[in-house]
Amino acid sequence: MFSKYIGDKNFYRRLLGIAVPIMLQSAISNFVSLLDNIMVGRVGTEQMTGVAICNQLFFVYYLAIFGGLAGAGIFTAQFYGRGDDEGVRHTFRYKVWMGTILVVGAILLFTTFGRELIELYLSSETSVGDVDAALRYGLLYMKIGLFGLPGFAVTQVYAGTMRDCGRTTVPMAAGITAVLTNLVLDAVLIFGLGPFPTMGVAGAALATVIARYVEASVVVVYSHAHADILHYMKGLYRTLFIPGNLTAEITKKGMPLLFNETLWSMGMAALTQCYSVRGLEVVAGMNISNTISNVVNITFFSMGDAVAIIVGQLLGAGKMKEAKDTDTKIIAFGVFLGCISSVILVILAFTFPQVYNTSDMVKTLAKQFLLVQAIFTPQIALLHTTYFTLRSGGKTIITFIFDSMFVWVVAVPVAYILSRYTGLYVVMVFAMVNLSEITKAIFGLILVKKNAWMNNLTEMK
Repeated sequence: MFSKYIGDKNFYRRLLGIAVPIMLQSAISNFVSLLDNIMVGRVGTEQMTGVAICNQLFFVYYLAIFGGLAGAGIFTAQFYGRGDDEGVRHTFRYKVWMGTILVVGAILLFTTFGRELIELYLSSETSVGDVDAALRYGLLYMKIGLFGLPGFAVTQVYAGTMRDCGRTTVPMAAGITAVLTNLVLDAVLIFGLGPFPTMGVAGAALATVIARYVEASVVVVYSHAHADILHYMKGLYRTLFIPGNLTAEITKKGMPLLFNETLWSMGMAALTQCYSVRGLEVVAGMNISNTISNVVNITFFSMGDAVAIIVGQLLGAGKMKEAKDTDTKIIAFGVFLGCISSVILVILAFTFPQVYNTSDMVKTLAKQFLLVQAIFTPQIALLHTTYFTLRSGGKTIITFIFDSMFVWVVAVPVAYILSRYTGLYVVMVFAMVNLSEITKAIFGLILVKKNAWMNNLTEMK
């Protein structure tokens, strides 16, 4: 029983060797986002709400990039596991093309419909804050933030490929450099320290854009300067051609992931919009709770990346039995970390909201949202690791049904009906939406147990 779910020292040494750099990068990144959020929150509720809404919209783009590159990433991990450098080059080139398409599409969308998208989250009938001011700050943040979208895509193409090949230290270092840059510039530009002017929301946006390009510069320069280690960098841009059969296979496996990540993130945005009809203070309270929970939950979120990398490489090497055993232990460890995160969230729920310069109503809502999140955190950890298990073997159609389809068929309708047609307290609406995902967790465990995800995709080259 214990040997099935708990590994030996060598297992955890390898697992943490992969996960800890990702964990540290995510921790620092989310911690700086936390400080950024607090700094903007110290300026005012409307500023914090406008930025939070804009970041929710940018989140859809970020997930679209992750999803668009994830299909190629599955093949990258398996080609690397087989020792096929040319295969890795082909997947890298695919990521370049996909990233370019998504960047152009996102910029066109936000420049054309940015105002309308932000207005979806602003309900003047139920809000106690200044809705017009929140809209103005959101548009300002979006206008500047658009310049950082290409930098994010470049980083994900290079850093994602390194992670797929098991090299997580350099992306971590790049992320740390970027977030420290962001942190310093936030303080300087938001509050106007030293000779710099007080820019408020505009300063927060500018700091983020600069940090995006700092991170991209680190991973690009390192990759090309260390082609002797990263063998796939040799002759990488000699051509951008990708073999037709491989392009077809990556697209076949990757499109469901692109649609899944995009639709899932849009589903999260739709859920936030459902809650937002209850007032501006609900958006602010949820922003506070999500910000701190993202920091706490990085431990088990990193287990998903570990599944993608370790299990993906084992599948590519044809080690099916070892892949299954490794995956079971990672899932168990991820749920264990989720339980620890749950306890931490309960403690923080009573203290963290107090650091914000906002109303007592917003602080109370933030505390209550955090307590609900704490209850369902182990469930989220289970869902996260099972999702990456199915994805590691290329079962992308199933992951699409498992993830985004569930959000749109179950979670969004539940939130929409309860928020608009009942008088149920908004925190209870949030709890009911999370409760509905129990069926999804059971479904995920059944799919993992059936072993249908155990596929070697490199044989299709």
